Amino acid sequence: LSETEEKFVLDTLAGCIEYKSLLDVVVNAFFVLDGRYCPISERNLYVVICYLAAFQLEELGLQQFSRIVKSLDAAKMQKFLRFFFNALYLNTWIKDEWSHFYDSLYVKENWIDPLLRWQPKVQKLIEQLTDKSSNRTTTVKTSTVTQPKEFNLTVPKPRAIPIPLPIPGLEKRIPVPPSTYKPPKEKKQLEEIKMKNRQKAEDLLLKANADQFRCATLKSEKGEGTFLTGRGVVPFLPPYLEAVWELVLRQYFEELQIDTIPIKLNAAAILREGALYQRKMEQELKRIEDLLQGSRDPYEFLEWQKQMRGKDLEEQLAEIECRRLQGKLSHEEAVLAHQNVIQENKKKADLTREEKAELMHHYAEKRLQEQKEMRELVEQVVEGHKNAKQAKIKLQKYKQQIVQEVSEENQELLRQALEEEEEKLRKRYELIQQIRAVESLPILKHKFVDLTETGGHGLICEMSIVELRERLALLREAQKAAEEEKRDRIIHQKQAKEQLLLDKLDQISLFRAELGRAAALKQEEKKRKSQSGERPMKDERILNLQKKIVEKRMERKKQAGLL
Repeated sequence: LSETEEKFVLDTLAGCIEYKSLLDVVVNAFFVLDGRYCPISERNLYVVICYLAAFQLEELGLQQFSRIVKSLDAAKMQKFLRFFFNALYLNTWIKDEWSHFYDSLYVKENWIDPLLRWQPKVQKLIEQLTDKSSNRTTTVKTSTVTQPKEFNLTVPKPRAIPIPLPIPGLEKRIPVPPSTYKPPKEKKQLEEIKMKNRQKAEDLLLKANADQFRCATLKSEKGEGTFLTGRGVVPFLPPYLEAVWELVLRQYFEELQIDTIPIKLNAAAILREGALYQRKMEQELKRIEDLLQGSRDPYEFLEWQKQMRGKDLEEQLAEIECRRLQGKLSHEEAVLAHQNVIQENKKKADLTREEKAELMHHYAEKRLQEQKEMRELVEQVVEGHKNAKQAKIKLQKYKQQIVQEVSEENQELLRQALEEEEEKLRKRYELIQQIRAVESLPILKHKFVDLTETGGHGLICEMSIVELRERLALLREAQKAAEEEKRDRIIHQKQAKEQLLLDKLDQISLFRAELGRAAALKQEEKKRKSQSGERPMKDERILNLQKKIVEKRMERKKQAGLL
């Protein structure tokens, strides 16, 4: 190539790579819409022509562009240029798709408007390509077309209509039992048990309030005291630690709360609960030993932490209440807005109803005119049908005569075929009877078997049936003895496990009794605090929101009255 041609080819290649996304939009749409039957191998050809038409038409000029296009296949170029220079496509989806990559104003001014200006001139080029392709197609020789012939198929015989089967009747359904709509007895029994348990719990609470918790003590002969722990009896505490010991035990039993409802526990639950109580008791004894050695009691810190958490909880509740009232306020405002929209919709509906009445009046007049025209047309058609009926009756009589003659010939042929088929069936039946008689003769098959002999296959492990039975009997006896031994071992393990569970249950019942008393004391203390405490004042934000809600509600009721 010369320098100018090489430069043109390189510029075209660079432009196709730079504007690949824009060119793919047009070429892909062409293959979907107008170029469905074009080979995909020609895609690069359409990409280059699209680039020259969209971005290089001003520089090349129409004459140079026409020379390039006419050097290619006229039919293909005519189809692609007609698709690309379609004014509707350029103004709608091509512009929208190109605007995804570049600014819409830039696309319209620099690419869409120049293409629309060139569109009349390119249209003349398209017409020239159309004439060229039509002249070329006329010279093509037409090949002879194969004329199909109908197959000489046998007309199937008409099938007999099967006799319809009787419809089976539905079985009688079992009625719904009346117990379905009645409450079960177990529910009433559970309610009674709940009431009894509640009365027992109240009685236990009264007894617990009457009997205050005290540390168990034992006095020796010398007058020295001892106190009880989970590990046994140890010397009694000095007077200045006696109050500390009682306070620690009371706090421990108040922290451990259990449900007073009796629950049937399985083995895993019993072992788990026993391990929990044992671990907590060891932790508490360790804490008491630390206190005896002079460590600090965290009670004051825990009390301060509890107060701070209470204040945080009150602030959170106030914030939740504010949000709830704000939601109510927004609901009232939404209802007012909805009522205003209803009034506007009523006005629009009245106007629409009047317009609809006018349109219905015009439509009724037009419908009457159409019915009148249709009536006249029907009268004309009826007169034409009367003449056609007479000719149809004559043709039908002629066809009936021909059918009658053909049916007589068919009946004679059917009779002959039926006689031949009956003869074949009779011979086949006689042959089947002879075969069955031969098969019914008895065949003697008897073989004597000796159970003490082997099969004689030449195997090392070969044995007779008698020996096999003796070995199986020995194996069964050994298996039965092993089962008995295993059953005895399982029974001993179960007894040991049951004894362990009973011990754990006794320990759990003792812990539960103490924890129940501590829980009752804590509940009674909470009641006293709640009765003695003063009710906090509401937040100012909550009061303001409540006033606004009342005002909005009154305004909504007035608006509803007007509606």
